[in-house]
Amino acid sequence: MKYLLITFFLFVVLLVACNEVNPKGEKEVRKFVKQWNEAHTLLKSPYLQRDYMDVVNYYGKEKTRTQVQQDKELLFQQFPDYTQRILNDELVITKEAGNYLVMFTKHVSYNGIEADYPSYLSVISKNSTFKILREGVAENAKDLDAPIFPSARENNASLSNERQLFGDFNGDGLSDYANVISPEISSAVKKGTQKVVACKGGCNSVITFSNKDLNDIIIKGAYRSQLENLKDLNSDGADEIGFWDIKPTSKSLYVFNATNGTLLTEPIVINTTVHKNLKLIDVFKKSGPNKITVTHSAQVNEKWVLKSQVILLD
Repeated sequence: MKYLLITFFLFVVLLVACNEVNPKGEKEVRKFVKQWNEAHTLLKSPYLQRDYMDVVNYYGKEKTRTQVQQDKELLFQQFPDYTQRILNDELVITKEAGNYLVMFTKHVSYNGIEADYPSYLSVISKNSTFKILREGVAENAKDLDAPIFPSARENNASLSNERQLFGDFNGDGLSDYANVISPEISSAVKKGTQKVVACKGGCNSVITFSNKDLNDIIIKGAYRSQLENLKDLNSDGADEIGFWDIKPTSKSLYVFNATNGTLLTEPIVINTTVHKNLKLIDVFKKSGPNKITVTHSAQVNEKWVLKSQVILLD
């Protein structure tokens, strides 16, 4: 019996020790959460994407990192004055199965309204960098139908159709936004294996900017698209903008210098019937100062393959 008691107490000690947060680890987690919280501003929100895993549980739903970023941008589009802070800077950190569960009260302010919500993040360390696995609020929190939560934006079709891409596109240190004026499709007819689309006034899309010092960018033959903030690629202090021209069997990435509307490289074309589910990082990445690596679909010996090349920017 004596030995059983000793064994039991040793087990309890080990169990408690496994769930204790190393002081150094706790300090690093606190620093990460503080950085994440401070990024919830109109200017800094484009950089939130780096804090999330590729797929996360976001307010009860599985979302990709890009979808989370889009939702954050929609939040600031709807409420440019939105701010949040951690009430009294109090964080409760516990370790769970190798991850860190961080609980806190989030004080939010928007549109003249202030409210507190018991919130949490689940954080994991990957290659010495913290990433968010889960983000949400307590199920018993009040006013969960408030318009600042993702569920409200999912139900707002007009807001989703006018998504704005935030970034510093003219290099003045202030946040701008861009959006796309898409053409109105008049007909879409399938001829053989091809889909022929006609638009009123021509199938051309136009990228417009909130900063009127930046000229519109016209992309001919594009009727369905998606914008990407590619950050500063050529060291001019301004973010470059990516435009996906999406077709039934292909998608092409245009990389524009937003300050003058010029292309930094030829459009990067992906054959989506062969090379499916490629993400931005699979076809485009910054590989050094004024240097990018692009990957495109190419036909070699009657087979479609992916080919990469390094491009030096002026």
